[in-house]
Amino acid sequence: MAECGASGSGSSGDSLDKSITLPPDEIFRNLENAKRFAIDIGGSLTKLAYYSTVQHKVAKVRSFDHSGKDTEQDHESPYEISVQEEVTARLHFVKFENTYIEACLDFIKDHLVNTETKVIQATGGGAYKFKDLIEEKLQLKVDKEDVMTCLIKGCNFVLKNIPHEAFVYQKDSDPEFRFQTNHPNIFPYLLVNIGSGVSIVKVETEDRFEWIGGSSIGGGTFWGLGALLTKTKKFDELLQLASRGQHTNVDMLVQDIYGGAHETLGLSGNLIASSFGKSATADQEFSKEDMAKSLLHMISNDIGQLACLYARLHCLDRVYFGGFFIRGHPVTMRTITYSINFFSKGEVQALFLRHEGYLGAIGAFLKGAEQDNPNQYSWGENYAGSSGLMSSSPELCPTQRARSGTFDLLEMDRLERPLVNLPLLLDPSSYVPDTVDLTDDALARKYWLTCFEEALDGVVKRAVASQPGSVDAAERAEKFRQKYWNKLQTLRHQPFAYGTLTVRSLLDTREHCLNEFNFPDPYSKVKQKDNGVALKCFQRVVSALDALDWEERQLALVKGLLAGNVFDWGAKAVSDVLESDPQFGFEEAKKKLQDNSGVDVILGVFPFVRELLSRGTEVILACNSGPALNDVTYSESLIVAERIAAMDPVIHSALREERLLLVQTGSSSPCLDLSRLDKGLAVLVRERGADLVVIEGMGRAVHTNYHAALCCESLKLAVIKNSWLAERLGGQLFSVIFKYEVPAE
Repeated sequence: MAECGASGSGSSGDSLDKSITLPPDEIFRNLENAKRFAIDIGGSLTKLAYYSTVQHKVAKVRSFDHSGKDTEQDHESPYEISVQEEVTARLHFVKFENTYIEACLDFIKDHLVNTETKVIQATGGGAYKFKDLIEEKLQLKVDKEDVMTCLIKGCNFVLKNIPHEAFVYQKDSDPEFRFQTNHPNIFPYLLVNIGSGVSIVKVETEDRFEWIGGSSIGGGTFWGLGALLTKTKKFDELLQLASRGQHTNVDMLVQDIYGGAHETLGLSGNLIASSFGKSATADQEFSKEDMAKSLLHMISNDIGQLACLYARLHCLDRVYFGGFFIRGHPVTMRTITYSINFFSKGEVQALFLRHEGYLGAIGAFLKGAEQDNPNQYSWGENYAGSSGLMSSSPELCPTQRARSGTFDLLEMDRLERPLVNLPLLLDPSSYVPDTVDLTDDALARKYWLTCFEEALDGVVKRAVASQPGSVDAAERAEKFRQKYWNKLQTLRHQPFAYGTLTVRSLLDTREHCLNEFNFPDPYSKVKQKDNGVALKCFQRVVSALDALDWEERQLALVKGLLAGNVFDWGAKAVSDVLESDPQFGFEEAKKKLQDNSGVDVILGVFPFVRELLSRGTEVILACNSGPALNDVTYSESLIVAERIAAMDPVIHSALREERLLLVQTGSSSPCLDLSRLDKGLAVLVRERGADLVVIEGMGRAVHTNYHAALCCESLKLAVIKNSWLAERLGGQLFSVIFKYEVPAE
């Protein structure tokens, strides 16, 4: 919703470069490919949205034409790799102070090459005020959209596409944000928008919502009365006063009226009995800070009780708060949270949104893009191009409260295939993918951030080596190093910046940064070589397995599956061994046992799959859609399966008869979120009546899904290739996880 408050910035809008933390081309990224615009202008902040096409490099694999080729060479390199340009869609959102609006519009005008539309969707209270300026600068017709419709559309969009969008605020916790896992069905919910007044909206579906109540006592009341009481005209300064105040000097408490007898009434003596009650009888001057704090409590308590009553009346337990009164201010989130908790007796939670400030701009954009049906796609936050949530607590981060001259950014990449829940999750609403929450666990957070910092040199080296013919690979790799290093430092101080911090999110952020500088698959050459070597060994391995009796073969198959899983360039203990001893092989890996391409898939997974097929089991083999470390990708698996089928009649007939199906997961991470899987995989799982799920690899079965509950049998397999994690789980380095689970009756 549009803000009504001035930000307290004293900066002028004469120059875009004045006081900003980033160069303009890093703020308005990819502007030359912008296709469509929307804007949400509040009283103090402008939020610009635009859609662009992004060209980036992808590593493509293609099977060789085997005719006339040297047989030995074929086995060494089962496919060729080419780096090609691919075009994808991205949404950009930029938030800045209104003082910069003219300079920003000038910069956009100077860098616009082409747009598909001559209209800009606009919402917010300031849209009318700046209408002429926008039309003059951008030569686009301003089409004003309904504020509430935009707000709801934006809210639905972030709740559906950003898993850790909503959080509760806990003032005494470190950090103060506690993120909630999004319910697979986001509806119904209550949205309480606190602008000048208060609007309370019940949202039932994507397109059905109803204004059910409100109040004239809102943010404008706090600002107006606050200005009269304290002579402070700026909203943020008023909140600063309140954060330093002591309301008990002004408010009359229950114990002030009843003394010790309040206990017989079942009331706490510290409850406010009368806001500003002491000011009527006390013969003294009250401080600005104390009056501001009392006023804040009075209005927050009123809004909290009102929201709680409407939530109960409509049987809703999810209540999201937004509007300029909230805007990430800890003091307002704290008082709203207390009020909701008190009046609902803990049954209703006050929920806030990471991207609350962007909802109007997102909604306005979606309104303008309806012919493209953006809701048919899934979208993912691009961590490399997004600012993240910053702590606004004065105690935790003094510089963040004064946001003068800073720009907040959010980027969302369109995923070409929709993502849905795995149908076999026991309870999708309580599923949490990640095993360790690094936001909560300070020791674990320190260890893993250091671990990723120490691995950075190796990743840079591998990225450069993956593009031997590129003249600027070293320069781009250095830019990647700097960007990812800066992200890690941000996460040390703001671990909640992108939602719950996990090993998975650290890995995903690294992949996003690699893609940013056109390193789509740093391990492509390693995988190509490993796959070639492993294919040469395949027939020998399966012949040895076939010679064993049934029981010995089952044990050998599992050992092979786990031995293959040792080959993981993402694990420091393994990469150290592989760097020092390139000849380290499959048999040596088996001896290590007390992830990934090549040995893992060809000599580990395929013999296991072959055994299942031989006993009459249909198999769906799901691989990553995009590259991550040296995990095999879907496109690589197709070629590997084709080569294996040429050698093995069991695999050949299973592929021909569709008893073995190769599909993509929708993931480009070493980890796996079972609530965001490729829709095609989910459909296949349901149609084929899958009754066993095998999750293999440390990222997929330990960092994520270790505690995942399924409604069918499951087998989680991994080798622990990290000494800290092994110790945390009570084992040793290279210990085995072999977790077979049957759902409770």
